[in-house]
Amino acid sequence: MQNYVRIEGRKIRIAIVGCGRISKNHLSAIEKHADDIELVAVCDVDEHQLNQYMNEYRINGYVKLIELLKSEELDLLVLCTPSGLHAQQAELAAKYGVHVMTEKPMATRWQDGVKMVKACDLAGVHLFVVKQNRQNATLQLLKRAVEEKRFGKVHMVHINVFWTRPQSYYDQAKWRGTWEFDGGAFMNQASHYVDLFDWLIGPIDKVQAMMSTTRDIEVEDTGVMNVRWRSGAIGSMSVTMLTYPKNMEGSITILGDKGSVRIGGMAVNDIQHWEFDEPKDYDEQIKTANYETTSVYGFGHPLYYKNVIDVMRGKAEPETDGREGLKSLEVLIAAYLSARDGKTVSLPLEY
Repeated sequence: MQNYVRIEGRKIRIAIVGCGRISKNHLSAIEKHADDIELVAVCDVDEHQLNQYMNEYRINGYVKLIELLKSEELDLLVLCTPSGLHAQQAELAAKYGVHVMTEKPMATRWQDGVKMVKACDLAGVHLFVVKQNRQNATLQLLKRAVEEKRFGKVHMVHINVFWTRPQSYYDQAKWRGTWEFDGGAFMNQASHYVDLFDWLIGPIDKVQAMMSTTRDIEVEDTGVMNVRWRSGAIGSMSVTMLTYPKNMEGSITILGDKGSVRIGGMAVNDIQHWEFDEPKDYDEQIKTANYETTSVYGFGHPLYYKNVIDVMRGKAEPETDGREGLKSLEVLIAAYLSARDGKTVSLPLEY
């Protein structure tokens, strides 16, 4: 086990790389934890966006990450950049002894994800992988029910992600919709839902997938995936970014011999069916756990930051570190290999 240096008696110094749309969720979370963390710098190749953040938050800005790392005394670097850049940026931060937090997916290639974990291990720094949806109240209740084995033997699991991403979305930046930097509907938009397969149900044995592309992009915008878990449960996932005219549904259904649950809404924010053979006192919480949202991101970023702060203060263990992040990346890569080769892919990818 690593012995990490605790940060005590002062604020944790943070910089954000990538000033795109997801960065706003991080900025909001940082503001909510202002007593513990301080944003000291931002970095982006888009100088207009960079200047906007510099002026708004009165902080230093850098076009090149290496200059930021050389110039600032950082504790944590937050990667909000295109996914294909995460590996080289994480490795660079690790060389400078800076802890890393990366947005999903942690990488677009399996070996890149493995390199990130090894680089941070070698440098003695934490690698945090953002899985903020796990913090949503609806999924916290579902996780509790699974851990208490209320479903009995899980027979079937199904996930739907029926969202929309028009061509104009992909045209916003050259990296969108590319294999190298972005990944497709499964890897980018639906990666948090892929994460639920392992986090809730357990280790996966086999994956089958088929995918298609309608938009003018390299990667898939629609696909289906079948899964068999080592427990014997089977399940499936249907994903599309072609829903007309707007995001419709992000849902999960779990069916066991002692319980059935469906959480729907646009982003697993609405518990629509909750039934077990034995009631528990917290079943009443399903009414208050449901929430309205216009965002597919949910409200988990501030809660995720709370765990990161506690870890860096030496008060907690990471809820989703690099190794935890590799679990969903492995399933994603298996799905792409299956769709490409028309074969069933067995896990683990490496022995």
